Amino acid sequence: MKVAKFGGSSLADARQLKKVKDIILEDDARKYIVVSAPGKGVNNNHKVTDLLAMCHELSAHELNFNEVYKIIENVFKNIVDDLVLDIDIDKILAEVKDEITNGASYDFVISRGEFISAQVLAAYLGFEFVDARDLIVFTKGVVDLPKSEDKIKEILTQHENAVVPGFYGENEEGKVNTFSRGGSDVTGSIIASALDAEMYENFTDVSGFWLLTQKSSRTPLLLDNYLQGVEELSYMGAKVLHEEAIFPLRTKIFL
Repeated sequence: MKVAKFGGSSLADARQLKKVKDIILEDDARKYIVVSAPGKGVNNNHKVTDLLAMCHELSAHELNFNEVYKIIENVFKNIVDDLVLDIDIDKILAEVKDEITNGASYDFVISRGEFISAQVLAAYLGFEFVDARDLIVFTKGVVDLPKSEDKIKEILTQHENAVVPGFYGENEEGKVNTFSRGGSDVTGSIIASALDAEMYENFTDVSGFWLLTQKSSRTPLLLDNYLQGVEELSYMGAKVLHEEAIFPLRTKIFL
């Protein structure tokens, strides 16, 4: 069994989702899929999470955020329409908009990109949608790995296939708590560790880690299977993998 995570650039539009579906279905072992919010794409110049943060900021100052939210709506509606999906995307988007209007927390608002993205991909794949709030536990702002792993084993094993939104979970007060930006990598790592997955695959539109020597050229930096090297590069600022995604898997892999 494998856990696979797909980044925002891989989920930006219908064309990208078709690629994602092909990747997932080419290997029956890919049972549990973790997703980010849609990133920049051909028809959208902004990351959905950035737009949601802007909506929260405007709403918090009692300013109209309809224009910004319309961009978010268009991203998801275009995907659903292009793929002809059987999902009430209008209802989902309206409920999120109401939450923002009614003063939802910052963490809740910026997590909605993953929340909607996972439902869209689940509908496209014919997989179950499982909310990360039911799986990832935060205590005093820090993810509680033992409790999270218990919940993951209890809930996800009841589903043959599932799509889970990355980036967030639920705290001891029953409210949404997010990781730092890029935290969907961490969600996937925790799930893979909890389920003793054969492999945790982290897909993006970049072919691995690259050492940028000049703006006009790329020199590939090959890491083979050296997890420690990946961790060090992440801490040094490499954007391909969240630096905290290494820790849940450390005990599973020989360095």
